[in-house]
Amino acid sequence: MKRIYFDYNATTPIHPEVTQSVLPFFNGLFGNPSSSHWAGREVKGYYEKAREQVGAAIHAKPEEIVFTSCGSESDNHAIKGAAYSLKDKGKHIITTVIEHPAVMNVCKYLESKGFDVTYLPVDNKGCLEPGDVEKAIRKDTILVTIMYANNETGSLMPIGEIGRITRDRGILFHSDMVQALGKIDIDAEAMNVDLISLSGHKVYAPKGVGALYVRRGVEIDNLIHGGHQEASRRAGTENVIGAVAFGRACEMVKERMGKETGRIESLRKRLLDGIMERVDHVSLNGHPARRLPNTLNLSFEYAEGESLLIALDLKGIAVSSGSACSSGSTEPSPVLSAMGIPAQSCQSAVRLSLGWGNTEADIDYALSTIPPVVKRLREMSPFHK
Repeated sequence: MKRIYFDYNATTPIHPEVTQSVLPFFNGLFGNPSSSHWAGREVKGYYEKAREQVGAAIHAKPEEIVFTSCGSESDNHAIKGAAYSLKDKGKHIITTVIEHPAVMNVCKYLESKGFDVTYLPVDNKGCLEPGDVEKAIRKDTILVTIMYANNETGSLMPIGEIGRITRDRGILFHSDMVQALGKIDIDAEAMNVDLISLSGHKVYAPKGVGALYVRRGVEIDNLIHGGHQEASRRAGTENVIGAVAFGRACEMVKERMGKETGRIESLRKRLLDGIMERVDHVSLNGHPARRLPNTLNLSFEYAEGESLLIALDLKGIAVSSGSACSSGSTEPSPVLSAMGIPAQSCQSAVRLSLGWGNTEADIDYALSTIPPVVKRLREMSPFHK
């Protein structure tokens, strides 16, 4: 059976070049980079090179990069760190209703600790108006946290415009850019962002490594306390293998972004056009143009999303019914619900996210497989006319 992977927003396979970059650390290079002897010094250079590579991917300085274990840790560090370091100045935080659980649940946690959070709405395309951020700012606002690219719909937020507003008002601005990295250009300085969350496994590096960009001059509380690693910003023995892999992956996606972005966007467009031509009662969720080049979120009316996921899996096609971090939930997607999409359409939604491994042949197979699968599921549905 043919196997097609359309779930790159959930995770990516480790690229062979990334694998090659870490092999020396399984055979000979084993030192602790915090050690001052020869074994530590041998490794330290590779670790710091990785920091440079990650920084370069977002136009940041190496010293502004803090290695973490994942994007969720980076989100927690940024938001809790900013909140607790600035709590004497105010306790008001601004975010949106469509954030990743690693942001949303941190904000809810902080509410239980006495902070006040404003959750801004989005329009029916999943986008936010910068003016809404400005209107929500109060004298006690200390942090704005808004994602760049939504992980479910692929819709992009106007980060640059929001950054100008927060910088003018002297308010810290954090953005979860986990889904944006490697797919679209990120310029931390030009966007006026103070804190950025990143993750390795979204860009062909292993799971278990991430990074937090902390703009020079920004001070936030630590999330993990202990030793003096990461310039005393994140304790714990350094994950050298993860950092080196992440660094090489960032270098790789930066070098190839233009070529790969165009190719993948072309595949995505062909997939969307082909589905729309072959299947009726399908709607695109998210902004039609201001979106990630690889992501489609489609509602197949009268076909239940989870059933469609399972049926396509049996045909060798891997898709998602939403965020991987919300897998197992029977509730409609909070992101789609916040966009005003009816519950039945939310329940019939699936996400198809493409990546470097996808080919024209994958699109051909998907277009020959999806229509009959949808037709069969609709015939079983009590809602289908």
